[in-house]
Amino acid sequence: QVQLVESGGGLVQPGGSLRLSCAASRSIFSFNSMGWYRQAPGKERELVASIGRIGITKNYADSVKGRFTISRWNANNTIYVQMNSLKPEDTAVYYCNAYDDISRSNYWGQGTQVTVSS
Repeated sequence: QVQLVESGGGLVQPGGSLRLSCAASRSIFSFNSMGWYRQAPGKERELVASIGRIGITKNYADSVKGRFTISRWNANNTIYVQMNSLKPEDTAVYYCNAYDDISRSNYWGQGTQVTVSS
């Protein structure tokens, strides 16, 4: 019912910043929660950050708390994550996620590579 398209990944030096965007093909207001996950080689996919329907409730993994900020702009059908003070261990493929609480369906973006290296 929705397509999620991510952008903004790339190569950045340690201590640098990136902003990832996730554009949806329709309104995201109906999703109770959306979020960003990441998966590094040889590791399980993990939740990075999530945001509630109108952007008030936000949750972060301990490893990124204080460095990452998730936000949403419903009128543009887009969520973002601002990533500051990046570390090599942040290197991973980052995925956008939306959960439809009515149909109990998960939707995933294609993933965007973030590489933190000097």
